[in-house]
Amino acid sequence: MTIDHDAVLRARVLLLGSGRLWPEDLVGAYRVLAEVSPRVYGPKLVDTLLTLCSQSREPKVKVELAAEAYRAARGLEAGEPGRSERLRRALEAYQASLFALGRRVEGRAVCEELAEAGRSERLATVLAEEGRFGEAAQLNEVAARKRSPDRSFWDLVPWAANLEGAGQHDAASGVFRELLAETRREAVEEGTGLPVLVWELVHFARMRETVGDGASAAAARREALEVLEGLATTGEPRKSSSLLEWWKTLFVLSGRAAEPAAGPESPMPPFGTGNGWSRDVRESFLGMLPDLEAEAVGLREAERLPELVDVRRRIGIRAVVRDGDHHYLFEERLAPCFDEGVTLARRLPEDPARLARALTDRSMFLVAARSFERAFADLAEAVALLQ
Repeated sequence: MTIDHDAVLRARVLLLGSGRLWPEDLVGAYRVLAEVSPRVYGPKLVDTLLTLCSQSREPKVKVELAAEAYRAARGLEAGEPGRSERLRRALEAYQASLFALGRRVEGRAVCEELAEAGRSERLATVLAEEGRFGEAAQLNEVAARKRSPDRSFWDLVPWAANLEGAGQHDAASGVFRELLAETRREAVEEGTGLPVLVWELVHFARMRETVGDGASAAAARREALEVLEGLATTGEPRKSSSLLEWWKTLFVLSGRAAEPAAGPESPMPPFGTGNGWSRDVRESFLGMLPDLEAEAVGLREAERLPELVDVRRRIGIRAVVRDGDHHYLFEERLAPCFDEGVTLARRLPEDPARLARALTDRSMFLVAARSFERAFADLAEAVALLQ
């Protein structure tokens, strides 16, 4: 290796100067010095490249910086303190920048390397986006079992969702029952999580209804109604912190069956996860809104109410994806979507199932808004319709 001693001297002088150095200045110096003192300057080069990557707004620049950070992290000596963490951060930045440009094949390969390093969650998400639900569920299971017995909503919901996507409905229900048991325990022992328990019970009812298990679905709805009645009567025993992400995740998941099937060439959102969607997938999903709005106009003009109700629900799900975890004017911004769903469904007296779904959707939204009395009234009406 030929060393440019003049460049090395300039880099050292730059670092020894008294003026403030920006990351752009530092990275140039670290590139040079990492060649001659890799143990000292290699880690600093990785960190500075990742800082620049996070600050950049240019997708192509982000890819270049993340790729260089990845190469530099891989070049750190094995056993170097912090090497594994730097490599993980570089891989995370690299895959995110690749997916932002729609370079899914390359991004998936980086996620596979992340999984080999013990971080499989992102690969599971990418596989789910491409409709490879069985493979995704296997990764979810490995990750969840590693964290046992401290598995959370965010471990079990994606696992159950991917099992369901793979057609393994009984296994999916088994995982979801574990989640329900843990949420019930927290509600009894700690007095928290009652809104989450209502959302989970309603979602479980939908899961069982899908496979024709009406008895289990009805039992779950009755339990949800009992819990919600308590909330409407006495309020939360101990108010939980913001739970919007929990509601948003389950509501969006409930709409998966109405969306086009996912595939490698036509990825869809990883239903069942709150965050971590690939940027290209999120943009594509929200990008369907203009076509759906136009379709809704045509259905309204043709007075095709059942199809209109369904399309308006798909539009509402996208509104929740976009804004469902924003606290500011939460109820004011989203209530019109749910109110419209109920209004339209009431014009279909021969179709109680659609009205029950619209009422249930609005009820769960009102739970998120902590309007428990109105939420109870809607869910009670929905349960009565389905008896």
